Amino acid sequence: MSETIVALATPPGLSGIAVVRLSGDNAIDVAQKHFQSKIDLTKSESHRIYYGQFVKKDGLIIDTVTVSIFREPNSYTGENVIEVSSHGAIIVYNEIINTFIESGARLAKPGEFTQRAFLNGKLDLLQAEAVADLINSVSFLSEQASERQLEGSFTNRVKKFKQELIEIAGLLELELDFSEEDIEFIDKNEIKRKIYEVYDYIQVLLDDYNSSQILRTGFYISIIGFPNTGKSTLFNTMLDKKRAIVSDIPGTTRDYLEEYIYLNGIPAKLFDTAGIRKSSDIIELQGIKLVDSIIKQSNLLLVLNDSNLGIEYSDNLIKDLKSNYGDKEIILLQNKIDISKIQERNESEVLISAKYGIGIDKLKEKLYDSAHKSISRVNDQLINQRQYNLLYEIKINLMDALNSIDNNMENEFISIDVRKAIKKIGELTGEIYNEEILNSIFSKFCIGK
Repeated sequence: MSETIVALATPPGLSGIAVVRLSGDNAIDVAQKHFQSKIDLTKSESHRIYYGQFVKKDGLIIDTVTVSIFREPNSYTGENVIEVSSHGAIIVYNEIINTFIESGARLAKPGEFTQRAFLNGKLDLLQAEAVADLINSVSFLSEQASERQLEGSFTNRVKKFKQELIEIAGLLELELDFSEEDIEFIDKNEIKRKIYEVYDYIQVLLDDYNSSQILRTGFYISIIGFPNTGKSTLFNTMLDKKRAIVSDIPGTTRDYLEEYIYLNGIPAKLFDTAGIRKSSDIIELQGIKLVDSIIKQSNLLLVLNDSNLGIEYSDNLIKDLKSNYGDKEIILLQNKIDISKIQERNESEVLISAKYGIGIDKLKEKLYDSAHKSISRVNDQLINQRQYNLLYEIKINLMDALNSIDNNMENEFISIDVRKAIKKIGELTGEIYNEEILNSIFSKFCIGK
């Protein structure tokens, strides 16, 4: 018998309504103790909503509520589930939760509802991880990819190539049974072709990883430059609000600031960093050190040059950035063109006036082009780190099998590598799991989901 768990299913804080969720074998019985209505929940049908009052053990009325009932196995968790919708006052939903705990429920752990859904076969692990991505979506694009994965599009593809590998291993092992009779059932070139089909799909998924990260958390853009080049002004202009302090005094930005902007629907996280210079100010030095960590996680660097000091003033900075961070895309911004009156040297430069908004639309177009190119590969899945690691191991197993074929190895050795890949696919979907892995995955969920 599963314990009955309870948690707030809606975000904490003041709201029009709040939903408290119960799940477990005794969820309906626990809810009935505190539901005052003409309806007896223990005898009611599943998938119905009932109106009544929530009362404490002593009969004190807490709130007027509606109660939704979902009987096992036709519920999110596969268990009996009750959802109590009350007014969204913090004191109200906390009182409801505490009352349920007093009546035998316990507070749910982060992600425990979805973990139970997985353990009860309502979702596989790929779908469960899609739930977390869906909740944390920062754009419509990431929401759509997560929704498709939750519906099972990714799972179906994975199951298909797993079945293909099982059939390959079966043919290889069948031929082993007749090895003494020198009978061949299979064409090794055909086996190789089928393994390559799976291998190529795995490689596509691995190549999608960086795009998935961008779609999941945003396209990271850092504004880099010397002090007083106008970085904070540009930051404010891009956000269309005064977020950063702007001053003529060098070193105003000691730490870094970050905010989301949207480039035609693509989420981008914009960083305003400390100006790069030699300084004896301890706090400013710490801010400058942070620039390195921000650059490392950025997808694109905007180097802001004060064109009034010369169009080549930041060229050495760009050389250093290319030398130390060679994989980063860099766009040079010639700022303060309202007073310097300069001309573009090449297409990698953009002339702007952060103060007056000149050239900002053109800059946003270039940023969109870069961001769109970075996520264009993503279709039906957002690959996370756990999935990436397992997919990489599967790729290695398949490569070993292909090498065994090329080296005319016995079927036994080829089959071993294929079976290893099949096992890893089982770990990918959650057919094979351990408690440590599950705890790691679901602990990242919010309480109530």
